[in-house]
Amino acid sequence: MTNQFEDYQKLLFGIAYRMLGTVADAEDIVQDAYLRWERNTEPIRNSKAWLVTTTTRLCVDQLKSAQSHRETYIGPWLPEPVQEDMASETYALSESLSMAFLVMLERLSSIERAVFLLREVFGYSHNEIAEITTLSSANARQVLRRAKLHLAKDKPRFNATLEEQQLLLGQFMQACMTGDIDGMTTLLVPEVTFTTDSNGKAIAARKVLLGSDAVVKFMTGVLKLMPENGTFNVQMLNNQPAVVIYENGQATSAITMHAQDGYIQAFYAIRNPDKLKGLGSLSL
Repeated sequence: MTNQFEDYQKLLFGIAYRMLGTVADAEDIVQDAYLRWERNTEPIRNSKAWLVTTTTRLCVDQLKSAQSHRETYIGPWLPEPVQEDMASETYALSESLSMAFLVMLERLSSIERAVFLLREVFGYSHNEIAEITTLSSANARQVLRRAKLHLAKDKPRFNATLEEQQLLLGQFMQACMTGDIDGMTTLLVPEVTFTTDSNGKAIAARKVLLGSDAVVKFMTGVLKLMPENGTFNVQMLNNQPAVVIYENGQATSAITMHAQDGYIQAFYAIRNPDKLKGLGSLSL
């Protein structure tokens, strides 16, 4: 049975991570689903369907609890970055790992998020979704329509290729390092945003910064405050290029961006040390 479970483990983690936004919670959900599958004494006709159903339902319950805890979170909440290559041959799976996409999902209720992801990302039919969520097929369609309406205004367009993202991020960081204010500004849309997640455990802006002037000033200040033993490198997080800042060999910030039409639309910075543990350390 273990080998059979391993065939679906990546899929289950992919669903759980997109639902919950944290690696530890996603891993716990997948482990819980496995234990329930292993202990089950009833006949299972389709192991994949059973495991996906169990994982999704556990995530819906977990997310209801998590949303209440986030009401006491200090400052903006962002998903935990992942280093694993979770890309696939399907564009929907790859783009649905970006910070912009995951942040967008925060506007949905737990059941809306489950229905939306199962349909739009993982390609399940309305009838399959109804079985997974215990909704009727008609209700599943209604929930999907409602989710799409909630997302319609702010749903990001992902027309920047990986190469374009890498180029834009490289140009922006080069301008930052040389103090080229004009060079930084020309790469940003005027209404660019900068969101930082620290939960009060690191120095960070507790409100979303809005506008190119504010973002440029903030980034310039960040680099000026970097200690002598600080460094940064560009690596892949959530299937997109990111800048990871290290101090004393430990990751202290991870910054990703959303690019569209040749300009940077938004930055997302993780400063909460609890969400940076998975990034490891640099040898000094």
